[in-house]
Amino acid sequence: MESSRPPLPPFTMETAAEKVRLAEDGWNSRDPEKVAIAYTPDSQWRNRGEFLNGRTAIIAFLMRKWQREMDYRLIKELWAFRDNRIAVRFAYEWHDDSGNWFRSYGNENWEFNERGLMQRRLASINDTPIAVEDRRFHWPLGRRPDEHTGLSDLGF
Repeated sequence: MESSRPPLPPFTMETAAEKVRLAEDGWNSRDPEKVAIAYTPDSQWRNRGEFLNGRTAIIAFLMRKWQREMDYRLIKELWAFRDNRIAVRFAYEWHDDSGNWFRSYGNENWEFNERGLMQRRLASINDTPIAVEDRRFHWPLGRRPDEHTGLSDLGF
């Protein structure tokens, strides 16, 4: 049996916000295997126009993603929640191998099983080119510091 990943549904405002921050921290690790263990073995994803099924596909996807999206830094924010579902909005900054910087904005809908593993992730994402001087996410790679400004305070 799969282990549990607290906090578990049904979510409260506090536990939903905690789940969002834990997901952000995982993604900012840029470690595909660490990220993938938060999902069910048969998790279903829609990421932009790509459809994935299962942890093996998720790991392969994330490996490709972080090879292409360099110096990736992400902020997620709770948008809404109910029972075993959470909606988030997010923004992340990254550059390609030519040094072109982008800010990607999006929304995700998450559905969790009773053990707190994500069984469905639906993501819509748009990329906007930005000048290097317009970057807003400047913390060292890895977890966003607690004192760093969030999306709403940044005006995103």
